[in-house]
Amino acid sequence: MKVITITSAGKKETVDSGFAERVQQKSGKELRQCYHCLKCSAGCPLTFAMDWTPNQIIRMVQLGLEKRVLSSSTIWLCASCETCSTRCPNEVDLPAIMDTLKEMAIRNDMRSEQTVIQVFHRVFLNCLREYGRLHELSLLLSLKLLTLNLFEDMMLGVKMFAKGKINPLPTRIENVRQLDLIFKIFGESKRSRT
Repeated sequence: MKVITITSAGKKETVDSGFAERVQQKSGKELRQCYHCLKCSAGCPLTFAMDWTPNQIIRMVQLGLEKRVLSSSTIWLCASCETCSTRCPNEVDLPAIMDTLKEMAIRNDMRSEQTVIQVFHRVFLNCLREYGRLHELSLLLSLKLLTLNLFEDMMLGVKMFAKGKINPLPTRIENVRQLDLIFKIFGESKRSRT
């Protein structure tokens, strides 16, 4: 792994030559096959909201621009709809690579403009870890408290609760502690329970 600093348009940026290899290793997906035909970006329904297109993210990974990639909003906005990988002539599994980049961003404590999505990701996993399944009320309460967005859609929540669409009490799967092994295998430590 060779780390160098380059200057571009008056900005210094660190380039890590081992970044692409680490992404490939963690995702188990080949990204060197991408020759930037742009079919992934042309088909992506969310490029309008992204700071970098999917093919630009792949190119930046290939170039070793770790900080730029892990702090981008694109990795958090990817809906894993698989339109990109369906259109890719080389079958690059971009959703799996984006998921790997999200996990790397979490581990490196990288922040992007998409903080609500990052908080949702963490709260969702914590809910699964706690109950073995999603408990909507716990998820909503945690998300609202952590984002301090308490009242924006409160009336919708009240209507859903009144119609019995939100269960007030969580249910746990049997042997929920077996999930700890799954989280351990995938490197999710208990410290991320916040």
